[in-house]
Amino acid sequence: MRLDVSTQARGPMVDGRAMRALNAYVDHLERRLADEGLNILRGEMHRVFRNPTGYYESRCKVVGGNTITDSRVVYGPWLAGIGSRNFPVTKFKGYDHWTITRDKLNARKVGIGERLLRRYTGRM
Repeated sequence: MRLDVSTQARGPMVDGRAMRALNAYVDHLERRLADEGLNILRGEMHRVFRNPTGYYESRCKVVGGNTITDSRVVYGPWLAGIGSRNFPVTKFKGYDHWTITRDKLNARKVGIGERLLRRYTGRM
């Protein structure tokens, strides 16, 4: 008596479609999180800046699809409170717009990722 068991693997896990969908998901998620972070950052700047000129806000942007930067504006570290000219040199301790942005984005990232993942699971 002999029993021959054989299988044939097919589908998205084998032919590479799942990996392509996963890579597309990660790229899309990074872009979405960076855009959300930039929106939060701008909202925080509107909340905390006392005399905004608009220049600093206009220099804040997403670069490379996943990095939020202030384009190295010379007074950016001073505004954030991490510059060499902050306390104790001056009484100004800086704003916390970057820190609050980080915390808010960390709180939202799971929800954003889960909602976006629903669009990609059908391809896997």
